Amino acid sequence: MSVASANFEKSVFVNCPFDDDYRQILISIIFTVKFLGFAPRLTLETSDSGTTRLATIVNLIESSRFGIHDLSRIRATCEGDHARMNMPFELGIDYGCKKFKGNEWNDKRILVLEKERYRYQVALSDLSGSDIKNHNDEPIIVTKVVRNWFVTEILRTGPSHTIIWYDFNEFIADLEEKLEEEGHDPDDFGEVPISEIMAYMDLWFNNKV
Repeated sequence: MSVASANFEKSVFVNCPFDDDYRQILISIIFTVKFLGFAPRLTLETSDSGTTRLATIVNLIESSRFGIHDLSRIRATCEGDHARMNMPFELGIDYGCKKFKGNEWNDKRILVLEKERYRYQVALSDLSGSDIKNHNDEPIIVTKVVRNWFVTEILRTGPSHTIIWYDFNEFIADLEEKLEEEGHDPDDFGEVPISEIMAYMDLWFNNKV
């Protein structure tokens, strides 16, 4: 049964780390997706304790034509730590949805990111031969990669990544000013929920029109 909708066509499942070191990269991905007219979907957009995380992930994947998956944090960083397998697991669900569900899901598009080129092959050799993009932990690079992917896959043309990057930095400056006006301690900006930052982005884009 087909469930194609305008929401499906514009939705982008973002499967990325949520740690502090990755936060600026995540925000730049979300901003770029919104700048290009698409709707980022993350598990962070809800905290409903009545729904399991896996059920939320499956629902987001099923309702999104596009998926952005970052594998740059799958390695254990300290002796005794376990590898972080959530990101490749969710990538597998997305790939399975594309391959086996049929109908509009056949037209899913998936972007896989890594920190360094070819590093993923050590842990996930099944992806060898896939067009994995690296970002070197640089928000400006991931902005360019995400922009170019959307242009290649669907848009054909679009504003340059430089314009997106300049607007992103303008947004961050305006956001910090707005948060201070609303009584937030500057030292706590890194704790503002991503869902709240996404709401500020929507307001910012609306005011830019």
